[in-house]
Amino acid sequence: MNKKHFAFALFASLMLLLASCGGSDDTTDTDTANEGGDDGEVYTLQAGHSLPDTHPYHISFLEMAENVAERTDGRVNIEVFANSEIGAEYELTEGMTLGTVDLVVSSTAPVTNFVPELAVLDLPFLFNDRDSAVEILNSEIGDEMLDKMEDKGIVGLSWAENGFRHITNSKHPIEKPEDLKGLKIRTQENDIHLAAFEELGALATPMAWTEALTALQQGTLDAQENPLIVADQFSLYESKQKYMTLTGHVYSVAIFMMSKETYDKLPEDLRDIVVEEGQRIGEVQRDLLIKMDEEALQVLKDNDVEVIEDVDIQPFQDIVKGVYDDFEAEYGYGEVLEKILEAQE
Repeated sequence: MNKKHFAFALFASLMLLLASCGGSDDTTDTDTANEGGDDGEVYTLQAGHSLPDTHPYHISFLEMAENVAERTDGRVNIEVFANSEIGAEYELTEGMTLGTVDLVVSSTAPVTNFVPELAVLDLPFLFNDRDSAVEILNSEIGDEMLDKMEDKGIVGLSWAENGFRHITNSKHPIEKPEDLKGLKIRTQENDIHLAAFEELGALATPMAWTEALTALQQGTLDAQENPLIVADQFSLYESKQKYMTLTGHVYSVAIFMMSKETYDKLPEDLRDIVVEEGQRIGEVQRDLLIKMDEEALQVLKDNDVEVIEDVDIQPFQDIVKGVYDDFEAEYGYGEVLEKILEAQE
């Protein structure tokens, strides 16, 4: 080999060596970030829900944000948006699947559009009481339901609640199923809720909550069904809702959730902190709601709402029981329904 060719070969070898070293450095940096190394980046996450900023959804999200910021030394900041400011519940849930929303707390109803089996939680009179519901949701049964969400781009963090749903109306006290006959009642945009109230003889109308408030005020709707805290925080006594019956017909389950895309983009050390705080906050939210529910009941009474507390639930249960079978094939919740009912025997 002449000197010219030897020099060229030596130069090429050196360049290949340098390129190889450079590639190794890049890989090491990436691995360090994925394994929890401080990449120097500050992450801002958006958290949304559909209720007022006085609701336990919001208060607990703020606590989570504070804890995350403190534990990550400001490397993760969570901005919390109330009142559907960045989307109503369905839009927020869809946003998580697309990676456009980071964190959400929502009732389960809109999530069933992505995970049909969760519709089991909308069945009327499913749980014997709150303690039974909490125990089941925090068991293997609840864990399995949360796991089903991940394939849809959602990481379930913890179970929460919006309380038991009750009926208010502007016409008369409701003490038995016959009292619902002909009442124009707003339900969530949920097939199971709609079918249950139709079975009870009401004229059920699924409607977005913002529209329902106007309809109640104008008298084009007679009734609605929601937890105590919603009736209080939206001052339904100013929307002609003079009567409330504590039917507790649905335990309104909620979930704190995180976008899988957000989960994947966070370095491991930060991700672990966000997940840990998200797993903890469900219980915090529930305890706060229970306390505020009690206060809400008194507020309603103080504003001259006639509250029917002693209700014979059995006749209502008997009428809507058929709804369980009506939707089993559509939503595929048969197996989990059987587990929930067996756990309460």
